[in-house]
Amino acid sequence: MAFKFNIQEIGNAIEPTAPKKFYLRPVSSGEMTLDDLASEISHASSLTEADVHAVLQSLVRAIPRAIADGYIVRLGNLGSFRMSVNSSGSERREDVSEKNIQKRRLIFYAGRQVKKELEKVKFERKK
Repeated sequence: MAFKFNIQEIGNAIEPTAPKKFYLRPVSSGEMTLDDLASEISHASSLTEADVHAVLQSLVRAIPRAIADGYIVRLGNLGSFRMSVNSSGSERREDVSEKNIQKRRLIFYAGRQVKKELEKVKFERKK
């Protein structure tokens, strides 16, 4: 099965008089929930769906705790998660505090195996 896409004509917001161009836009096939993933994994292993679900749910709780403690969380071939922040500047070093934080973000870097598998994805125009 291939990843579906549409084609969309988009103008340049910075240069409104510039000619519009056509861009490929991915189309979602829906969602896979934690329950769906647990079911998929259980069919490919000797674990029950409940066992897999419990482990995944524990991972959902463990990752934010580790990140809050300042760790980069590396999950082998899956990839890694780390915290990033956007902050405002201060004139003096002494004035910098948590109040300077404007946005917190969770960054995910795909691992080698995930990247390799994504390179194999075929694309197909949605009909």
